[in-house]
Formats: sequence, structure tokens, C-alpha cells
Amino acid sequence: MRRPTLALLLALGALGALAPARAQQGDAPETAAAETTAAAEAPAPLSDEQAAEEEKLYLEALRSLSEGRPDEATTKLGRLLEKNALHAGAWLDLAISHCELGNKAEAERLFGQIVQRFHPSDAILELIAHYRTSGCKGQRAHPRSMSFKLGAGYDTNVNQGSSSSVVQIGGAGNLKTYDLGPDSLPRADHFKVLSGDFNQPIGSRGMLLIAQLRALRYNQVKSQDTDSVLLGLESPWSGAGWTGRATAAYGLVRLGEELYQRQAQVLLRAVPPVDLGESLGWSLSAGYSSAIYPTRRYYDARTLDLGTSLAIRSKRSTVVLSAGLLADRGKEARPGGERDGWYGGANLVALMGDKAIGELGVSRQSWRGDRIYSKDFIEIKRQQDTTQLRASLLFPVGTHSAVQLEVRRTFNRENIPLFQYDSRWFQFSWRTDNW
Repeated sequence: MRRPTLALLLALGALGALAPARAQQGDAPETAAAETTAAAEAPAPLSDEQAAEEEKLYLEALRSLSEGRPDEATTKLGRLLEKNALHAGAWLDLAISHCELGNKAEAERLFGQIVQRFHPSDAILELIAHYRTSGCKGQRAHPRSMSFKLGAGYDTNVNQGSSSSVVQIGGAGNLKTYDLGPDSLPRADHFKVLSGDFNQPIGSRGMLLIAQLRALRYNQVKSQDTDSVLLGLESPWSGAGWTGRATAAYGLVRLGEELYQRQAQVLLRAVPPVDLGESLGWSLSAGYSSAIYPTRRYYDARTLDLGTSLAIRSKRSTVVLSAGLLADRGKEARPGGERDGWYGGANLVALMGDKAIGELGVSRQSWRGDRIYSKDFIEIKRQQDTTQLRASLLFPVGTHSAVQLEVRRTFNRENIPLFQYDSRWFQFSWRTDNW
């Protein structure tokens, strides 16, 4: 979880905001990593190679700081100051790192040195005052976060009922026509939903404990009432210039009155060491999940997901493009056998006016089975294509609350008419967080 605060933005600009030329030569600047003594003479000019090496180390330290790893940032900044004791930005970020780790005495010493040696601007003095006021109690910049959402809505196809009321079933040359009963046709209903998300930092290395809860209740179709819970751990990682986060999670889903699914999953997200500028962000992902269905054991499956995403940012909007490949492996008795597929999507989030946030998204997922779905019953290989359109509008209300209107449209197109369905979904909700 990154730190999108004013403090970080000012820290990123510290190299230009502080004035290293005003440093008093002949003093003995100290760093957290080692006590060093500067020569009375001005330092010799850096070669291009040395300057590039220092800049790389500084950017790595800033990345560690922004991704919630102040201990790692402290080590890198200490190494940088051993090479260049007049690197003003590194001094400030080192002080911030110690403050976030709870090292109040060391942070105060470094803040004092910055004020004495570099004569910082008013903006940097304000930033220093902010951290001094915080008391440097550790994890203050990365507190736990909580959010709850209470909503109500309407779904035109709660049970994913078939779009056709008449289907043909049977083997080759022995097809029979059947009229579907009411339970197999679309059922519309109003619903209420309550959900909660909780993130708790663990230690100083940016690890997060994640908990998610959700309860969905329909007015009439009680068989589709759903409860779900998910617990997970997420940790940042870095190596060879790459950075990312690794997540492991376990979840349970109850449908109606019985346990429907147990799921375990791991996900690795990675950002390659490629500089695409401030407006672009590129990442890769690899995920593996195992789903167990206690009452439908022949549906048990293991799924591999390899994906990539590209974020395009401007001052008022962000567009995220994503795509990936899927491989689903199940038990021998599972109808249709193993499946392979792909997915793709585009999502736009934009600031509308001064406060409102709008979102538009489209996604597509396709699956292809490797054998006939069911001998003497549905003797074709299943081909499933699902497209979803989504729109959302969020209005902040006060400091920690917002109201949101969401609309979804789903088209599930298959070569087996029994499984084809369409749905429209509307929800109005109130959300509160971090109060």
C-alpha cells in the first residue's frame, strides 16, 4: 500500500527545494548508517557514472519509502550519504524513514542537521514540523484502514437463469425439446448488501494483513443469499531492479444455507525495471488458485492466471488496460473437462467536477472446454464468452463518507443455449472509511 501523502510529494522534491550549496564546509555531517567526516574542501565533481549510480540508489530508496518499507529505505539512504554527504534529498528522506520507524531521537537529530546545514524552504520546514508534531511513533504514515459499505439494489437475473425457455437436450440423432421450469428461468429480485474491508500493517517492512467480509440478502430468492469471508497477507518485494507485491489468501463462500466454496490463492505482481515516465505504469502478474466445492466435488478446480496491465495517467483521469491467459484444470468427472481461456478489459476512472469520481469499464472473458460437456446429454464442447459493462458515480459526503451509484450489464454468450443468460444490476450504496 503506497503512501500518497503530501509528505511524500514534498520529499520527492527535496533535492531541489533544499540548498546543498549553503552547507557549511568543514562540518562533520553524520548519517544513520555510519559516522563520516567531510573534508574542508568542496567535494570533487562526480563523474557521469558516479552521478547515475547515486541517482539510481536514491530512486530505489524513494521507492522503498513509498511502498511502506522505511527500514529498507534507511539502509539505502545511509549508503548514499556515505558516497555523498551533501545529498540534501537523502538527508530529508532518511529523517522521515527514521520517524516512520519510531526512531524519534535519530529523526530529531537529522531534522536538526537539515535545518542547520541546508537552510530549507518554508515548504520543507512545514514538512519537518509535521513529522516532529507526529511524535515519530512508528507506522503513523501507514495506519490501519477500514471501510464499510451498505447498499441496496436490484438484479434482473439473480439465479443466472437461461435466456431461452426452450432447449434441446440429447445425443446426436436423439435430440429432445424441453420447456424449462421457473427455477431455470431468470428471476429478478431486490437485495441488500453489507461489506467491510480491513487492512492492518504488520512490522515495518510493508506487510499487510487483509480481511474482507460480505453479506448479500435477497427479498425473495433466499437460495441465492451469499456470505463470504477472505483473509490474506500481502508483502512487498524487490530484486534486480524489479519491485512488486506477493499476496496469499484463503476464503469461504456460503450460498443459501450451506458452504458453497473454499478457495486458496496466491498472486505475484511485478513492476519491471523499465522507465516509462510519470504518465505510464506497466506491471505483470501471475496467480494460482484452488477452488473446492464441498457439495459439488466434481466442480473442484485449479486455475493459473498470467496477466499484464498498463496504466495511463493524467491529472484528472487514469485508464487501465489489462489482458491475460487462463488455464483451468479440474477433476476427470467434471463436465466439459479442462478449460483454457483469456480475458481483457479497459477501465477509466476520472475526476468529475471538484469532488465526484466517475468510472467506466468493459471486460471480456472467454473459456473453451477440451471435450464434450456430457455424453448423451449435451454432446458438444462448451464455448463460453462473457462480456460485462460497468459504470459508477461516487460523491464524497463529508470527510470519511461517500454515496455511490453503480450499474452493470452482463452478456453471457455460449454455444449451449441452456447456459446463456443476460442480467442488469443496479446498486445504490453509502460508504464510510478510516473514521
